[in-house]
Amino acid sequence: MVATANTPPRASFVRGPPPRTVLGVNATKEQYDALRAALHLDKPFVEQYWLYLRDILHGDFGSSLFSGESVLEVIEQRLPVTLTLVIGATVLSTLVGVLLGVYSATRGRFSRRLIDVVSLLGSALPNFWLALMLVSVFAVRFRIFPATGYTPFAESPGQWAAGLVLPVIALSIGGVALISKITRDAMLSTLALDHIRTLRASGVRPASIVWKHALRSCGLPVATAVGLTMIAYIPGTILVENVFTLPGLGTTVTDATNQHDLPVVQGVAITFTVMVIVINLLVDVLYSFLNPKVRVA
Repeated sequence: MVATANTPPRASFVRGPPPRTVLGVNATKEQYDALRAALHLDKPFVEQYWLYLRDILHGDFGSSLFSGESVLEVIEQRLPVTLTLVIGATVLSTLVGVLLGVYSATRGRFSRRLIDVVSLLGSALPNFWLALMLVSVFAVRFRIFPATGYTPFAESPGQWAAGLVLPVIALSIGGVALISKITRDAMLSTLALDHIRTLRASGVRPASIVWKHALRSCGLPVATAVGLTMIAYIPGTILVENVFTLPGLGTTVTDATNQHDLPVVQGVAITFTVMVIVINLLVDVLYSFLNPKVRVA
């Protein structure tokens, strides 16, 4: 569509350019042009990209188109909630998944089939649907946990923990399924190795063989599963936070997308990317502790 004197040009990337979203449909063309110039939208795409990278390198992620608040300040305020969800779900899924995997590998065929069923269900159930079911049962019917909202830790540690129970459980189910299955498969392979048979023949206690020797040998695949699970939790927080109305980056990017607040969306996307990079680095460091052979000389 060709722009006329009374119709400001429309962007092709989003439904409604930022100037139209901020100023509304009744603003004049001069006001649109002035805001486009302030946002560098009047420059070629390559130059816009270069200017954005330059500002990021100087620690300037821009400001919200609606509130005028610095994007970095928005991220600093909302990031702790998202990190709490991701870390809590990772810890829970690792503990439960490893326990289920070890139990399945040492208790026979029926338990292995049971873990397969649990893994299939955990991978198939959407976390937002599970979140709604948890709210309807444990918050609405039995009123054990709050349905929505977030209480800062400094205000009330008890309410803070209670408000995170259901979101963490809803987010961690898929990870429990993955980690338990990978732990089970790795344990079965390890328990069949010759050195494990030698330990059994030497009279070493079964519990020591399982938890001290076999499980440590399974460290690399389990660590890989934990890392992949933690990365998957980052986008998963978007749905979970919206269900439980948590003030994290998930609800922030959802609101910013609905408002076409591009600086906030870009800032959150970069934050998620950095989180993925950091998690991958932590997993690589963990490899070196679990298996000295992978250390770089």
